[in-house]
Amino acid sequence: MIEHARNPKSRKTLVRATALCLATATLAASAAQHGIDTADIDKGAQACTDFFAYANGTWRKNHPIPDYMDRWSRRWESGEVNKEHVRDILGDLSKKADWPAGSPEQLSGDFYAACMDESQVDALGLTPAQPMLDEIDAIRTASDVEHTISHLHDVGIGAPFALYAAQDLHDPTQMVADINAGGLGMPDRDYYLKTDKRFVDARAKYLEHVQKMFELAGAKPDAAKADAATVFAFEKRLAEASLDNVALRDPKQLDHKTKFVDLQKSAPSFDWAAYFDAAKIPHGDLNVEQPKFVAAVDRELKSTPIAQWKKYLRWQVLNAAADALSAPFVAENFAFNGKFLTGATEMKPRWKRCAEATDNQLGEALGRKYVEKYFPPEAKARMQDMVKNILLAMHDTIEGADWMDAATKKKALEKLATFNPKIGYPDKWKDYAGVTIGRGSYWDDVVAASRWNVEDNRKQIGKPVDRARWGMTPPTSNAYYNPLLNEIVFPAGILQPPAFDMTATDAVNYGAIGVVIGHEISHGFDDQGAQFDAQGKLDNWWTPDDLKKFTARGQCVVKQFDGYFIEPGIHHNGKLVLGESIGDLAGAKIAYRAC
Repeated sequence: MIEHARNPKSRKTLVRATALCLATATLAASAAQHGIDTADIDKGAQACTDFFAYANGTWRKNHPIPDYMDRWSRRWESGEVNKEHVRDILGDLSKKADWPAGSPEQLSGDFYAACMDESQVDALGLTPAQPMLDEIDAIRTASDVEHTISHLHDVGIGAPFALYAAQDLHDPTQMVADINAGGLGMPDRDYYLKTDKRFVDARAKYLEHVQKMFELAGAKPDAAKADAATVFAFEKRLAEASLDNVALRDPKQLDHKTKFVDLQKSAPSFDWAAYFDAAKIPHGDLNVEQPKFVAAVDRELKSTPIAQWKKYLRWQVLNAAADALSAPFVAENFAFNGKFLTGATEMKPRWKRCAEATDNQLGEALGRKYVEKYFPPEAKARMQDMVKNILLAMHDTIEGADWMDAATKKKALEKLATFNPKIGYPDKWKDYAGVTIGRGSYWDDVVAASRWNVEDNRKQIGKPVDRARWGMTPPTSNAYYNPLLNEIVFPAGILQPPAFDMTATDAVNYGAIGVVIGHEISHGFDDQGAQFDAQGKLDNWWTPDDLKKFTARGQCVVKQFDGYFIEPGIHHNGKLVLGESIGDLAGAKIAYRAC
């Protein structure tokens, strides 16, 4: 490993890291206080043939999936424990009702308090969402439909399409409007179109679910059943015009740079000028991810009766609001989206749902308090050192790739050199000025926060990209790679034990969060990330021969994962999981190399 370090600085860093790993590996493998709990190991399993069973077997046996979760592991357990930390912060903030108006403490504390006041939420019933429903009931013309769509978009209800700020794929220094498909009540097009039994069953359950929600909103059973059928037929037509999940992974299939006048010509039934003006979005060039979908929306505007549009939009509001309304709506929403779709048999505790919602809507207000308590400066410094070492390991891995020629390696190393790691929390926090949060109505708070977040996003359109912005909140137990910014981001929420532990040895941390770091770095060179250059531009930087070799190697991974069965009759889709598979395989490799 050391021989591959090409400059004195990288050689010295890797030597130091290797010495630490060699010195501590034995300790780490034998003592829980160094970060490994040997009680998790199933010593009856054969480590050389099934290392997963060997390393995790006893833990899995002693930790069945909780009733409120659809998956479980050390990683997911850590994420749920992290929410307890968030709860404790929010509990303390919500005890005080006189924080300065607009302060991070007031916003996050009052939002959480309103959510936790279940008796008040139940007493209000459907009332908070009634103004939106009344607007839909008042629709009489196609123009009214368009105005209502615009108003729903203002608060984050993206039906039947969605529009957000995004980087220009061909000039990633600039932000443009990006129009994408939306407006489906089930996870994706497969649920509407595939004939597998699980999808057929899902369609039947979905029809029942939509009917029950309409009944809860006051419709008679027969009318609710008919309305549910109308909604499903509408959504199915949208699904037929949508790309599937495999196609959505290919950035080239989502690349359709369009002039504003051409958008108007391609979908003339929608008043795009009025929509953009109302949203204060400039009439500049934009990207239409799925032109076929936009054309389908245009057909619906021309041919679908107003009465059907009203039923569809009414459903979109009910579906979006359900979890912030009274108990019957929450229970029915869980019955389909939780119990049926995920297999969870029990709803998460209300405090956990409220903590998640606060983080989702006001994550950087909450995040300030979170990092004060759970992510000290020394943790950030240690993470920065690990990231540097793992980037060096990736550098040596690229240099040592015997199947890549010199020209491709040069471009790959140029891209690696521009990687921007973000660790813990933003250098500049969002200022939530203008958002009003109170304790009277939880749904009203959701709407207010959503409206602010939508406006905050739209304000980026037509401006140079702000590289200081984050795509996840600090308390989030996750990480990501953004190919357009060529950045790897690790929120403070994932930098907690057991993924990252300040008391653990380097060997343990490189084997835990190190693999996550390596995973995200590897996304820069997976089947998606490899299509973007060092500046984040969608542009081929591979020589023709190397691109063929890269594609062939990726196909080997596709074949490998096609052969993994989740349960009898259901196997992985190797193309769908290719990016994550490459990230996992390469991430483990370079984390080990860095250690």
